[in-house]
Amino acid sequence: MDFEQMCPKYQKVVGILGKRWTALMLRALISGPRRFKEIKDYVPGLSDRLLSERLQELEEAGIVERRVLPQRPVLVEYALTAKGADLRQVVEALQTWADQWVTPADVQTPGPEASGARPGPSGERSA
Repeated sequence: MDFEQMCPKYQKVVGILGKRWTALMLRALISGPRRFKEIKDYVPGLSDRLLSERLQELEEAGIVERRVLPQRPVLVEYALTAKGADLRQVVEALQTWADQWVTPADVQTPGPEASGARPGPSGERSA
């Protein structure tokens, strides 16, 4: 692997998977197909609008497929494609890293992004 120059393929993948909530949504789907509400319940703080947007992006990237189950009432579930399932090692590697390096104090202390606060011009945080 050459780390001397930026790889456009890597940049493309990070552009998809690096979006907020996406990695958590993938983690939710690793264990198998889930319905929209099940994914939303798995990822606290994720809005319906953003979940829909991310699912559509992941579908367009060929990572997630939307399945309409032929029954009454109609049920829709989301599942990883073969391409998406290949990301299992990535998700597991992130979990392994988190288990080693993220402390309970890190998890209990939400960062500024949790509240929606953004740094102001002089570095202070405002909502």
